[in-house]
Amino acid sequence: MAVITIEIPDELAPELTELRERLPELIALSVHQPAVPAALYQHSVAFLANNPTPAAIAAFRPTPAMQERVRTLLERSHAGMLTAAEVRELDAYERIEHLLVLLKAGSLSTLAPSA
Repeated sequence: MAVITIEIPDELAPELTELRERLPELIALSVHQPAVPAALYQHSVAFLANNPTPAAIAAFRPTPAMQERVRTLLERSHAGMLTAAEVRELDAYERIEHLLVLLKAGSLSTLAPSA
């Protein structure tokens, strides 16, 4: 196994010490996860957590920055220039978009538990 030495902020050291045994797993997850910005998930989850009305759900859109990133990824995809990380990122955007389409169409309401 390779040994890598890194410098970290002092305030992070105690947390990493507690996670010492899991660091290889956590680093692998970080390296292999889709490169979707956390803001995408935060934007969507924060919206849904506020119990939006059907009208608000229908009007919900990604931020302009997110829309621009998807446009860029799609252009690169059509040109055959996506990296493996960008493919995973675009896939993640598509999965989230699919869920939002289902929500807007009312398809997810049938999956919700009855009150």
